[in-house]
Amino acid sequence: MTPSKKLYIKTYGCQMNAYDSGRMADVLAPLGYALANRPEDADLVILNTCHIREKAAEKVYSEIGRLRPLKRRKAEAGGRMILAVAGCVAQAEGEEMQRRAPAVDIVLGPQAYHRLPELVARAHRAAGAVLDTAFPVQPKFDSLPAPQAGGGVSAFVTVQEGCDKFCTFCVVPYTRGAEYARPAAAVVAEVEARVAQGVREVTLLGQNVNAYRAEGPDGTTWSFARLIARLDAIPGLARIRYTTSHPLDVDADQVAAHRDVAKLMPYLHLPVQAGSDRVLAAMNRRYTAADYRRTVERLRAARPDLALSGDFIVGFPGESELDFEMTLALVREVGFAQAFSFKYSPRPGTPAAAMPGQVPEPAKAERLARLQALLDAQAKAFNRASVGRRLPVLLERAGRHPGQRVGRTPYLQAVHLAAPATAVGDVVEVDIVAQHPNSLAGRLAGTPEEAA
Repeated sequence: MTPSKKLYIKTYGCQMNAYDSGRMADVLAPLGYALANRPEDADLVILNTCHIREKAAEKVYSEIGRLRPLKRRKAEAGGRMILAVAGCVAQAEGEEMQRRAPAVDIVLGPQAYHRLPELVARAHRAAGAVLDTAFPVQPKFDSLPAPQAGGGVSAFVTVQEGCDKFCTFCVVPYTRGAEYARPAAAVVAEVEARVAQGVREVTLLGQNVNAYRAEGPDGTTWSFARLIARLDAIPGLARIRYTTSHPLDVDADQVAAHRDVAKLMPYLHLPVQAGSDRVLAAMNRRYTAADYRRTVERLRAARPDLALSGDFIVGFPGESELDFEMTLALVREVGFAQAFSFKYSPRPGTPAAAMPGQVPEPAKAERLARLQALLDAQAKAFNRASVGRRLPVLLERAGRHPGQRVGRTPYLQAVHLAAPATAVGDVVEVDIVAQHPNSLAGRLAGTPEEAA
């Protein structure tokens, strides 16, 4: 169908939301929707929301307020802008969003975006907002069309959704539902389709991606490691990554995959959240700091050059200065190439929001500053240690300067270098020559120094 309508999607939050936004565009393409660069030009605007960050719902309502005049002007000109709110805030707010934001035409949870064509049709006919926040997980994946081409060298592929862990600070079990893993054959087919479109690297996504257990094409239950091994056999696929892992679900097969699978990159995001056993128990993480250290030791024994990324929450209810010092001690001992750290903020409906001992904001801010200073120093040291090394870099796109290309090392570090446009999509050997605040500079191996 020749595109006749315009679609604008604003994506908040995680990589899974980015994947979901891409699949929403795929679902709507047969209806004639082409992507617009700004909401003013769109017939359908989708806010694909995330409920993890602080004040997530209020930020969405503010964005709805900014879109309301655009919607009104479109109507005054004889057209119509349909406004949809998707994702985890939509799931959490539901009918409250219908009441509070009458400008919204469609409210749909993360398990319903395969039904967008039907919901858009209903919105055209309806006087009020259309709501779909049910959890029919499997039909969503079964109903999705083949992914559209044009996504670049790297692609996200969701293999697992939902969470059964029920950490006391987290809304994911309530907004994404119970854990569900896609059949292995469906994942393999999607990755093969992406590779046929020119993708060289896939990142497998899941709220607890290493909890993956699903039916394989041979009728047996496949583990996450077995899925990785099957993807490793796809011709043309150069690299495999995954996020986010839960320490409880790291098994011997996953550890062995980092030793045995050449395409699996030596970079792992493994959130720990805190270094105090008392805080970890209050968070319902179900492991101790010593358990986490042992898991890291097993992984590094299998792959000594493994780079770690982590998540940290400071100021969790009841956290003392001693508890926080234990987190700093764990960071110093383990060492992280990259990390994400946040002040605890209550999420309505979660157990932690009602816990006693809420930490005052000034104390949380002071602890976060100390933690981030340590993590930043570790990240800089990790990048500094790359200078002088020769690393394989997957070239992903053009840089800002003529003749410049941007790629990533196996450790997810961004590298800028001079290279021909035809090299985009190739894995090339690069000599790392300098460190910048958020990236590395390199030159193609074998080229003179002045080419860097």
